[in-house]
Amino acid sequence: MSDPKREDGFDRYRRRFLAGVAAAGAGAGGVAAGAAASAATATEGAWGGATLRDMLGSFFQDHYQRMTRDEIAAALERIERRAKRRQGVEIRCTDTPAQPGVVFGYALNISKCQGYRDCVDACVKENNLGRDSQMQYIRVLQMDRGTRDLEHSEHYYDPKEVPVAGKYYLPVACMQCDNPPCVKACPTQATWKEPDGIVVVDYDWCIGCRYCMTACPYWARHFNWTEPQIPADQINPDTNYLGNRPRPQGVVEKCHWCTQRTRQGRQPACQEACPTGARIFGNLLDPDSEIRWVLAHKQVFRLKEELGTEPKFWYFTDDLASTR
Repeated sequence: MSDPKREDGFDRYRRRFLAGVAAAGAGAGGVAAGAAASAATATEGAWGGATLRDMLGSFFQDHYQRMTRDEIAAALERIERRAKRRQGVEIRCTDTPAQPGVVFGYALNISKCQGYRDCVDACVKENNLGRDSQMQYIRVLQMDRGTRDLEHSEHYYDPKEVPVAGKYYLPVACMQCDNPPCVKACPTQATWKEPDGIVVVDYDWCIGCRYCMTACPYWARHFNWTEPQIPADQINPDTNYLGNRPRPQGVVEKCHWCTQRTRQGRQPACQEACPTGARIFGNLLDPDSEIRWVLAHKQVFRLKEELGTEPKFWYFTDDLASTR
């Protein structure tokens, strides 16, 4: 697979061709036309109401990693205009790059998580996830004490009250792997790992083939079968190109650790929303950070470590009995 920084114009047409193939394959299999909509991005028809200038600009838009600063600025303006046309909302789309000397990591104290799902709700609102599709980047799993069997956990538990006796709770999302299999699986290099460790997606280069979803062992990638529907008064206008900007139908999206917040020195929405203080986020390269203290002083583990994905998401507990 070629380096996106060295690809030329031919690869843009290769991407269009692959998008068409992916859409045709989905149609032939009788799958709902979500994947087919990714091919429509080439004509801009699926976005609706686009000006000719924006249509051509989107069609010839290069891969994010190859764009100049001026080209990125033009792309951000197109995103803002598109949101105004489609949702009638003024948004601000930024492109905050990874900060030098920063590699993010996450740790979660299982003994403090009570299964409230406040983190899930905060993530949906912050990252402009479709309300109709009920897409959620975070899944809180209800587990039987004494087990770590993810395959038989309860994803959709709905008791009258939580926590439930005999259960514990294990939130999962993108693990921001240091060796991400999803990146290797993408045929258009629409997803990659940034210098600060966050695995991101260029939605304009995703063809909706869903190879990355198959490759991910953590169920962390989600396909937009429909264009996300969000009431205008609930749209978060503070967006980032590699984060929570409006996404089209027919692309795969995932948690990006709130790039619109964390690259500005803030905490992810899920961390701020947690009422029990179970979540710890910070810079792994800062020896004085709280997450480094946790990694040095707690008995931590990562999910499916045997796969060699090297997740940057750790779990620990204050009470060894909490998972027994």
